[in-house]
Amino acid sequence: MHVSHLTLHDFRSYPVAEVPLEPGVTAFVGRNGQGKTNLVEAVDYLSRLSSHRVASDAPLVRAGAERAVVRAAVVRDGRTAVLEVEINPGKSNRAKVNRSPLPRARELIGLVRTVVFAPDDLTLVKGDPSDRRKFLDDLLVLRAPRLAGVRSDYDRILRQRNSLLKTAGTARRGSSSAEGALATLSVWDSHLARTGGELLAERLRLVEALRPHVATAYAAVARGAGRDAADVEYRPSLELPERAWELDALELGDRLLVEVEARRRDELDRGVSLVGPHRDDLLLTLGPGEDASVEDSPPRLPVKGYASHGESWSFALALRLASYDLLRSEGDDPILVLDDVFAELDAERRDQLAALVAGAEQVLVTAAVPEDVPQALAGARFLVAGGEVTRDR
Repeated sequence: MHVSHLTLHDFRSYPVAEVPLEPGVTAFVGRNGQGKTNLVEAVDYLSRLSSHRVASDAPLVRAGAERAVVRAAVVRDGRTAVLEVEINPGKSNRAKVNRSPLPRARELIGLVRTVVFAPDDLTLVKGDPSDRRKFLDDLLVLRAPRLAGVRSDYDRILRQRNSLLKTAGTARRGSSSAEGALATLSVWDSHLARTGGELLAERLRLVEALRPHVATAYAAVARGAGRDAADVEYRPSLELPERAWELDALELGDRLLVEVEARRRDELDRGVSLVGPHRDDLLLTLGPGEDASVEDSPPRLPVKGYASHGESWSFALALRLASYDLLRSEGDDPILVLDDVFAELDAERRDQLAALVAGAEQVLVTAAVPEDVPQALAGARFLVAGGEVTRDR
């Protein structure tokens, strides 16, 4: 799978842009602020209907315009489909495939898949648990697009339940409406447990599938940097048995409901939901490999707080490479986007990453100067300056 043509209307800095693409490597080179990242962001947006740079759609629409359009011709097994999304901040987005409207824009998700490497990836290691939860959920949706609806439902239920917790907490402290608020809260407890159980089940299975890919990718990226092996472990907000990924969504939902009811007093006191997938984390660790002797082995340590800067970058890259390898093992090659990432890496990691991704079906690279693009990723090049995208070679 690859994108053969990208069209933008009022997306970011571009009133109009037409960019022909091809399989293999394409580099967009230009000084910061010229719009090169906007091009690869548009491709990624078609994949997930969200940006890797901003949390809302409003910044994606060019100043003064009401809406933006991203359109791409996508070639899969020799056949071309045209995917299009109209971005309407504050309103519902609209999507088309081959000019035919889709009932819901989110049905576009997963028709083209991307994996993005960006400077902000270091937050996967050093940032808050929310950054790692988003990493997992974005990957979940690319594997199974229907989970976009599950995640959206869970977020909606969580907002409603938190609002009720605040109301019930206040009512409990003197208002006559306490009984009604608590009765309504019980209904939302069930909704949270049911939807949360499904999301939790999918995350647990994802992490178990991702683990061997993370270990392999870290060993490849950090080659020669030590014997430590990488691992990932899902940390839920409630006690679960070993091999929890084997539990189904219904059982996990039942366990969530029991824990929610046990924490009711604390939740009413604090006015927030304290149990559920929104409180979980992904633990990243480094430690001795399987070939190390048990007697002399130091304990596994969390990457956050213990790893060096270079080890942290290697782990962040390993998470993205593992995502790519997992998606590739289950279907078409994702499109790889390397957004200004080489400028953040030392020469050794730059060359190692380039060698690992050079064989992908399609790689889109952005760089401030041509020298930032490793020789292993030589290919088509566009110069981006003053709102113009010009083929250089």
